[in-house]
Amino acid sequence: MTKDNSTLPLAMVDLTTQYSRIQSEIDEALQAVLDSAHFIRGPIVGEFECSLAGYLDVPFVHGVANGTDALQVALMALDVGPGDEVVTSPFTFIATAEAAALLGARAVFADIEPDTFNMDPKRIEERITERTKAIVPVHLFGQPANMEPIMEIASRHGVPVVEDNAQSVGARYQGQTAGSIGDIGTLSFFPSKNLGAYGDGGAVLTRSQPLYERMRMIASHGSRKKYYNEIVGVNSRLDAMQAAILKVKLNHLDDFIARRVRAADLYDTLLKDTPGITRPVRAEYATHVFHQYTIRVSSDLEGGRDGLAAFLKSRQIPHAVYYPVGLHQLPVFSDGEHAVPPGELPQTEAAAAEVISLPMHTELTAAQQELVAEAIAEFARGVQIPEAHG
Repeated sequence: MTKDNSTLPLAMVDLTTQYSRIQSEIDEALQAVLDSAHFIRGPIVGEFECSLAGYLDVPFVHGVANGTDALQVALMALDVGPGDEVVTSPFTFIATAEAAALLGARAVFADIEPDTFNMDPKRIEERITERTKAIVPVHLFGQPANMEPIMEIASRHGVPVVEDNAQSVGARYQGQTAGSIGDIGTLSFFPSKNLGAYGDGGAVLTRSQPLYERMRMIASHGSRKKYYNEIVGVNSRLDAMQAAILKVKLNHLDDFIARRVRAADLYDTLLKDTPGITRPVRAEYATHVFHQYTIRVSSDLEGGRDGLAAFLKSRQIPHAVYYPVGLHQLPVFSDGEHAVPPGELPQTEAAAAEVISLPMHTELTAAQQELVAEAIAEFARGVQIPEAHG
């Protein structure tokens, strides 16, 4: 394996090289928006929404300002409010629980599966009460949650499902696109996502026309007709510049996904014999689009996950920890009468102590991946970080 990375800029995400491959398409699309001067909504937003709806095989898509807004708009459409409860995952970005809290509802956390990191369907039903207003599974790191048992539980209790699909656009669950199975799906177009804008952006999607019309109204200050507001809504719009970029990138999304999967395959091969390292599990019921390539580091290795992170840093190899604490352990959710006692969500707490994500993007080279894998192998063999002298 080569260790010479002097000519290989290694990054967690390489948007610069990706842009250079599609620059002419992006620049042309942006120039068209500038020429039209339709910057807020406008024709290109509708064109992108239609194209995305076709790709996801759903009848209705509406663009909003970001992924957090998408979650909030979805919950507002389901009348989630003060005193209500939303069952969701404790192992994800705060936005999922934050959207419920912003509406005065409480996020109730169901523990995760140790292999997929997604919410464990067996832990959901015990969290449902008469106050439960929605279930929000998160399709984490590029892999859908196990939706069939989740939908069965939701149907039995008469609770709607909102899929947080910020990280898994293009993934499929038993042939259906992630985000299209529940009552509402939500997307984020944060730049690092598989389908990323060059700024903020998000979307909601649904098969229900009444929910679609309600979400459109909510996202436009609660009005269907300008100046005739029916309810209190929000101002959340996908702007035309981002829609133009996303429409171009949507045409490349299958290629983007294929490149990520090839990179994941190579990581799997390179790391298969590395002791103390658990590679991502690919569930048989779904495809994985590898928004992240996240491994688990055994505590049997000296220093565990944090030791590996320090070792990679010493080798100037990018890495990230998604997520170092469960949401239930954050100060914003760990105080008060609903605080979750330590140890009640053991799989989440164990994962938070062991996970680390490696560079993953469409532009990774085999040489770059070999460099990463060799560094991990060195750490697993007990190679120590040289002490600084000065």
